[in-house]
This record gives sequence, C-alpha cells and structure tokens, in this order.
Amino acid sequence: MADALYKTKAISKGGRNGGKIALAEGGVWLHTEHSKGLGGSGEGTNPEQLFALGWANCFNGAVLFIAGQKKLDASKAVVTCEVGIGREEGGLGLSAKLTLAVPGLERAQVQELLEAAHQMCPYSKATRNNIPVEIAVEG
Repeated sequence: MADALYKTKAISKGGRNGGKIALAEGGVWLHTEHSKGLGGSGEGTNPEQLFALGWANCFNGAVLFIAGQKKLDASKAVVTCEVGIGREEGGLGLSAKLTLAVPGLERAQVQELLEAAHQMCPYSKATRNNIPVEIAVEG
C-alpha cells in the first residue's frame, strides 16, 4: 500500500500472560492473560478477543457501505465474529466464523450483503486463504 489513510501503533509488554498492551497514542490500556482454554485465568484480555472485536466492527462497516450502495436499510445489522485458537501442525492456528443478521431484510438479501462484505472487508482480505473462515446468515 503506497499511502495509508490511517496508521496506529500498539505496544505490548510482558506478553499474553500478565502483560500490558496499549495504544501508543493513548486511550486504551489493557491487562492481558491467557484464556482458560490455554491454561490461564481468563481474567484479562487476549489477542483473539481483540481480533474478533476489530473484525466484527470492520465487517459491519463493510455491510453498511454495501447496503447503502444497494439502497437497503441495514442500520440494524448485527455482525458476530467468533475467533478460535487451537493446535495445528507447527503450533497454534486461528479460525473464524462471521455471522450476519439484518432485521427487516429477506434472507437472500442478507446472504448477498454477507458475501459482498466478505470480499470488501480488510480483515477478510487479510485472512483469506490463511485461516479457515466460515460465513453464515444468522438464523
């Protein structure tokens, strides 16, 4: 990418178990802990949670943009992003499931928005062919 429209910088000290993460420009400081599934207390924030939050929000933005182009009301769209981490050959790997619900739209319209957003969303592009990703219409 020649010229980024936005850049941010995160800082990590102490890693996943008992560490701290923060945005360099301030505003967000989080305590990190391993999830219970990885042998930790689960009482802090972990990278998979942050990835799921970012992807869900970005994907919802793509849904709203595409719906606007198609003159569809998706203002009540709800995107759910579930991120998993597990063992795979060579270590650990991620998987994800994106689910879309849009009250008031027909299932076929929601499916069309889901597929188009998955092509447009930067998180979807970044993970394409890198991790298993399932997309589904809610319900």
